[in-house]
Amino acid sequence: MATHDLTPRIAPNLDRHLVFPLLEFLQERQLYPDEQILKAKIELLNKTNMVDYAMDIHKSLYHTEDVPQDMVERRAEVVARLKALEEAAAPIVSFLQNANAVQELRADKQYNLQMLNDRYQIGLEQIEALYQYAKFQFECGNYSGAADYLYQYRALCTNSERSLSALWGKLAAEILMQNWDIAFEELNRLKEIIDSKNYASPMNQVQSRIWLMHWSLFIFFNHDNGRTHIIDLFNQDKYLNAIQTNAPHLLRYLATALIVNKRRRTQFKDFIKVIQQEQYGFKDPIAEFLACVYVNYDFDGAQKKMRECEEVILNDPFLGKRVEEGSFSAVPLRDEFLENARLFIFETYCRIHQRIDMGVLSEKLNLNYEEAERWIVNLITTSKLDAKIDSKSGTVVMEPNHPIVYQQIIDHTKALSGRTYKLVNQLLEKAQTHAAR
Repeated sequence: MATHDLTPRIAPNLDRHLVFPLLEFLQERQLYPDEQILKAKIELLNKTNMVDYAMDIHKSLYHTEDVPQDMVERRAEVVARLKALEEAAAPIVSFLQNANAVQELRADKQYNLQMLNDRYQIGLEQIEALYQYAKFQFECGNYSGAADYLYQYRALCTNSERSLSALWGKLAAEILMQNWDIAFEELNRLKEIIDSKNYASPMNQVQSRIWLMHWSLFIFFNHDNGRTHIIDLFNQDKYLNAIQTNAPHLLRYLATALIVNKRRRTQFKDFIKVIQQEQYGFKDPIAEFLACVYVNYDFDGAQKKMRECEEVILNDPFLGKRVEEGSFSAVPLRDEFLENARLFIFETYCRIHQRIDMGVLSEKLNLNYEEAERWIVNLITTSKLDAKIDSKSGTVVMEPNHPIVYQQIIDHTKALSGRTYKLVNQLLEKAQTHAAR
């Protein structure tokens, strides 16, 4: 299933340190030869300061205890550089470790710079040294230290570009430490800056949104409410446009989140239009499954795609997260996806047919006859389905479903309200742009 592996598309949009968890997953799933993964790791490590890790992988790859001389020399350079940066940042680090001294800092950065210079002889040079030291710590794989120093640097920094760079580094560090709540907060801070009117050029803004969405995958598929938050982010017009234009492979993750999120059915209908637009340009089993069910009404095709979707989820670094309980291992998202996928097929099939043969239905749902019967009985008993089973003829009989006028009015009003809100926002943005000129 390496055919559907998105790592080659995703990796260029990530910090190289964020690629390591993806390679670890692919190695565990054995989607590629072990030697190929190890070589990819060494190639990545050569551009970082994690020399000891690179040495260990080299030994594992070539089955030797010897390492190349250039690695030994590189390690000596890294140690020397780290020591020099540590000395340069020592005054500001010492200040930040003094709790009483830190209490003298205020929200006014200009005041802080003046106070640090007057009382502690700490100037812009030492603050810049803190940034370089934090960045070097990150490159060495000390993500905890890097996150702390980058946070403190941003509190003192007056250079907006440097501050933005530090925020990206802080976000990467929190992701790598799996601090999902903090990472989500940093993600929102970064989004606010990227979406602001003062952010660089429109081209850079689009590229930053694409990077942000790729980085956010780590958070959204690990955070408690991540599957809701990914819909909130990816489904915004500016972000969805960026996906369709530059990163259509991200539709896999938005599609998955919408399939397993039963509370977002109104947004799901709009998303089907996107799937319809992209069905010939982007090929992915999960997107193709939705096209089969809701665009082409191809239930045989949907059945085949559902099997492919299961493999895709199991072999995707973000979707295939395993939960271990003792000797038992499961992929919760796979089970949720299949349950909802069957429900989608069933609901759409039922809209077309009033009486459905159980044998045909079980085949469409990828279940045997008994499993299909139990599944449908469960839907009826939990009030998810207005139907009855005719055991004699082995069919499911759908009850007539007359739309409630009041509910239709409510639904249309909600949709109109959403479109009005978008239109007002667009008009306000144009008015602000003209005023700025």
